[in-house]
Amino acid sequence: MKRIFLAGLCLAHAGTSMAQLPNADKLQKAFSYDDKDTVAWLHSGVTKLGINQGYLHNWAAGGELVSLAIDGLFSARLTRLYHRQVWSNSLDASYSLFYAYSNHFVPRKVDDRIDLTSKYGVRVHDKRKLYLMGLFNFKSQFTPGYDYGLPDWPSQPTSSFLSPGYFTLAAGMEYRGGNNFTVFLSPVALRLILADKKYTSRMPAGAFGIDYGKTSRLELGAYFTARYETKLSNNLSWKTQLDLYSNYLAKDKKDSLGNVVVHDNPGNIDVFWDNLISYKLSKFFSLNFALTATYDNDIPYSKQYLDPTSGTMMEKDEPDAGLGWWQIKEVMSFGFSYNF
Repeated sequence: MKRIFLAGLCLAHAGTSMAQLPNADKLQKAFSYDDKDTVAWLHSGVTKLGINQGYLHNWAAGGELVSLAIDGLFSARLTRLYHRQVWSNSLDASYSLFYAYSNHFVPRKVDDRIDLTSKYGVRVHDKRKLYLMGLFNFKSQFTPGYDYGLPDWPSQPTSSFLSPGYFTLAAGMEYRGGNNFTVFLSPVALRLILADKKYTSRMPAGAFGIDYGKTSRLELGAYFTARYETKLSNNLSWKTQLDLYSNYLAKDKKDSLGNVVVHDNPGNIDVFWDNLISYKLSKFFSLNFALTATYDNDIPYSKQYLDPTSGTMMEKDEPDAGLGWWQIKEVMSFGFSYNF
């Protein structure tokens, strides 16, 4: 709990500091985004904090006796316009925990994400919205993750900070339709994947695309990312992001006996699609719906898991096995919301 409150204070301080800069919507009324003489900072962002608490006593219908859910989200954009140059930065971070009486209030993670992007570019022509652009992106998580369906899940974390950690460095062209719509395409993008050896040594195929017993993997491929933010009405907003990556170096993985354990090729495109829909109920409260879909050929889905006690494969108790290799995350929350 202490970590949650500390994180909340940090986010609140960040929101207060950035509030000293002019808001992007107000600034764009005074400046033309494509004006070659424009020199300005643009910023926008939102901080959300939701809390859901429940208590039951002698409740005939049954249910969790005592429960508490806490979720937080921080999303910010900071852009520097300097004549024909642009430096754009974005940070999306979210975290959510669930506490229940039935499991002795041991916290269970529902959401955990870090997504940082920084881009620098120069407009190729005064009357065009195309930029020669360099991009850096980092994706990871804050704390260890678990598969709570496993009987001994506390001793078998499935991930942690920098396990995996994705670092992408790319050069290409970007179309900027204002500060709320960008499309970036790079034919040459390096991606470094990091992970602790304890995760990559569990299965013959390794983990997160990293070979068995290794701690990193370097990829070279094509990278596409598009971001769009819009107000559907006065109170309803939608933000979406789509990332695609094709690894030119992808090939089948084999175990020590020469057997193919993972089929792969450049046509297996990694997909990351993130959506956030927010409905503003009042100045400081909103209803939020977040949906993220990810597909990565390097992270296959298996209906079984290895029981470390018996050394045998066991069937997972999971209702949505039909989704296969797709990774789906959906979170709906109600709570405090502050735009800056």
